[in-house]
Amino acid sequence: MTTITLAVTGSISAYKAADITSSLKKEGFEVAVLMTEAAAEFITPLTLQVLSQRPVALDIMQEPDPSKVNHIDIAKKTDVFALAPATANTIAKLANGLADNMVTAAALALPLHVKKVIAPAMNTKMYENPLTQHNLKKLEQFGWQIIQPREAVLACGDRGLGALADVAVIIEKVKELVYEKTV
Repeated sequence: MTTITLAVTGSISAYKAADITSSLKKEGFEVAVLMTEAAAEFITPLTLQVLSQRPVALDIMQEPDPSKVNHIDIAKKTDVFALAPATANTIAKLANGLADNMVTAAALALPLHVKKVIAPAMNTKMYENPLTQHNLKKLEQFGWQIIQPREAVLACGDRGLGALADVAVIIEKVKELVYEKTV
């Protein structure tokens, strides 16, 4: 069975990870959920555990099976790595090779053949910041596919580009990557 690893970071749109997890499960995929500690402030790991029917990996220092390194084991079992929502902070960490939490460590441990997709979600000014755009371009050069955010009224009250893409768009992109033919 195909395993989708859903990595959730600390954006207000983290609550949409419940819909993403549920939708992927309904499509017949195994879903492994990783979270940053900030993400757990917006949605509980228990919610995603119930929906994925698997434990949620949150703490990089917690090793539930002493015979395996958790973030390495998760990375080895991943067919598609979906980072949604992706904060500017996590995007910057990945673009610069930092691995200080479960999400970034697993992402950096992915085998090179694993397909990776990232769905940014943040304030418009943060998204349009040249540093964020540079980091996204850098990730694209390393094989990450970017799902563009939507324009909307954001949680801060600003209107602009930065809202997480619709769940249906994220699911379709993941399915496209799963069924994509490799030459």
